[in-house]
Amino acid sequence: MRTEIIAVGTELLLGQIANTNAQWISKKLAKYGAPVYFHGVVGDNMERAIKTFEVASERSDVIIVTGGLGPTEDDLTRDAVKPLLKQNLVIHENTLAKIEAVYKKNNRQMTANNRKQALVFEHARVLANAEGMAPGQLVEHDQTLFVFLPGVPSEMKSLMEEHVLPYLIDAFQLESEIVSEMLRFIGIGESTLEHKLEDIIKYQQDPTIAPLAAEGEVGLRLTASGADAKAKIATLKADVLQRVGRYYYGSDDMTIEEKVRDLLKDKGMTLGSAESLTGGKFIERLIALPGASSVCEGSLVAYTAQAKENVIGVPANLIKQHGTISKECAEAMASQVQKRLSVDTAISFTGVAGPDNSEGQEPGVVYIALQIVGRDPIVERHHFEGGRDKVRTRAVKKGYEIIFRHLKKQ
Repeated sequence: MRTEIIAVGTELLLGQIANTNAQWISKKLAKYGAPVYFHGVVGDNMERAIKTFEVASERSDVIIVTGGLGPTEDDLTRDAVKPLLKQNLVIHENTLAKIEAVYKKNNRQMTANNRKQALVFEHARVLANAEGMAPGQLVEHDQTLFVFLPGVPSEMKSLMEEHVLPYLIDAFQLESEIVSEMLRFIGIGESTLEHKLEDIIKYQQDPTIAPLAAEGEVGLRLTASGADAKAKIATLKADVLQRVGRYYYGSDDMTIEEKVRDLLKDKGMTLGSAESLTGGKFIERLIALPGASSVCEGSLVAYTAQAKENVIGVPANLIKQHGTISKECAEAMASQVQKRLSVDTAISFTGVAGPDNSEGQEPGVVYIALQIVGRDPIVERHHFEGGRDKVRTRAVKKGYEIIFRHLKKQ
């Protein structure tokens, strides 16, 4: 089963939005041993779209097309593939009735061009779209299966899960032969991780192991095939964690914020933050998670020296003596927020995001303090490279790493 994914839309070529649809579809198909051979993007140009579909039909068994099924003039997918399929477009009455009902329910006048979304190929297998207007379609032509899906991610995913994947599994007798697990590590660099696993990586066969760097952390993708794929993955994972398990925080879609939340919940602890250069970015990532209210009390954001004194309670003489970008100020911020929010765990951030120096310190200098009830305070000084946003983002990630590291020890 040679699969190709084609996204239609000039906005993708301009970089206005990312082609996350292709990534998601490829990941889903890989679970069933269905390799994707090509990813393609074509703009809203009839001539180029026609050529793209012709080339794809010559080399692929399954062509999944996302986008270009809407009501406007630039939604040209159906018209571009029509000469190749040699099928007429007809109104799908059930879809048209659904579109009309939506407009009526919202007391809006339906314009004529909305009928376009109800057009389907005359021999298509029409897939009801539970999330939107335009339906999906399965159309066979010269032993090639065309799958047409809306470009809106929520609509595409719904149609793939409910209709397309079950159809492909049955039609091509797909089996879940490929198993993959992404191990996530923090507090260790990619080169160091690879060095510690050098022999495993060098002599890999099945399963395979691939390091992947991300912002402030590292991933290891373990992949195996065959009926015993899960057992192979489990064995390799155990070998890896025996060497570098102290840096491991979770697998697949787990984030370090989720891991910290879970650790706090398991230990019955609460967290608060005092933030200067991060401006609330640290606590925002925690509050975005379900269940955050059970572990998070809040944050005090104070950017200037006066605000640190008045809002957080850092002593004026300390600021005068050591400055706001210092070990002493970071420690005082954490200590004060722990008291003011009555939390078990408090973390603070102060530093220079840039682009200019501040208090004689270079951009990228960041102090992070952690105060856990009953334990001595911890203050770390870091110097992050990059622009203003990158420094702030890396500081937040480092904060979660510090909490993870010390809570894990408890």
